[in-house]
Amino acid sequence: MRRNLISLNVFLVAFLHIFLLIHSKPLVPALYVFGDSLFDSGNNNLLPTVAKANYPPYGQNFVEHFTSRFTNGRTLPDFIAEFLDLPYPPPYLSIHESVKLTGLNYASSACGILPETRSRFGKCFSLDDQIDLFRWTIESKVPSHFKSSNERSNYLAKSIFILTVGSNDYIQNYLEPPLLSRSQDYDRQDYDPQTFAQLLMDALSKHFERLYRLGARKIIMFEIAPLGCIPHYTRKYELKGKCHHETNQIVSYFNNIFHATLKNLTSTLQGSMFILARINSLVHDSITNPSNMAILMQAIHVAQLGEMGPHHASHGRCHVPPQMNICSGMVTIIQK
Repeated sequence: MRRNLISLNVFLVAFLHIFLLIHSKPLVPALYVFGDSLFDSGNNNLLPTVAKANYPPYGQNFVEHFTSRFTNGRTLPDFIAEFLDLPYPPPYLSIHESVKLTGLNYASSACGILPETRSRFGKCFSLDDQIDLFRWTIESKVPSHFKSSNERSNYLAKSIFILTVGSNDYIQNYLEPPLLSRSQDYDRQDYDPQTFAQLLMDALSKHFERLYRLGARKIIMFEIAPLGCIPHYTRKYELKGKCHHETNQIVSYFNNIFHATLKNLTSTLQGSMFILARINSLVHDSITNPSNMAILMQAIHVAQLGEMGPHHASHGRCHVPPQMNICSGMVTIIQK
């Protein structure tokens, strides 16, 4: 069964690669990005916070280096932009002149769905703040590029909006006691996991409806990843090579009600398309069964070399210090 699943994944990667190559580009006019550290490409670098990624090893494998992305290379929005033949959406706070019509990135590390989930590390933009910035963009910066409001609405309707948010509502709010007691915090003594998940989903639905009213029609939302597999919890519970099941179970209550919520929004908001990216199981499997992911990574690597040429493979070289013991595993996966 697992072998069939891997084969199906390889087929889908190859099909998507071919599909994108034979269609005219760009496929959409713009890509707008919202979320947390998984998507942040530099907004936090310009905020008073310690939650920044403008130092090594972040960005080591990125062409321009030190990009303020919370990864050694590209983020998921970067890959999506490449597939759509769009430039990487720049961080909103980096734009000082005319706004790019190919999209912007409003994501901010350490914030979440709830405004109460404020970073203990400094200032960040909650999802509500990010949508405020988007509203300012389309009301004050974008209109001058279009002849009419209908033309602008058509542009927004064809654009893609991607979001990943919610992890910090658990990590910094529900699962962990705050550094200072605050009346607005949500903890496990007052909310069971199901109730808190529904509270988050209700708030997120209102944010989606707000984006819709501002013109968004094609919205992709990513599940929360298996938080019980991140180092903070595996070290906290002294787990080696395993994930913390209880933490993952708590997050699953949120992910399990996602599909029905987005289906309801699609049916009630005329002309909308809400898509759920089910990444939780994929991430969990890549952590607990890394050998399975190696096969899929090989298919992606071959597809990339086929389009770009082998000289681009050098961008995948690893500059992380040897004592971090990361590079060998990364190279093995790519070469298998």
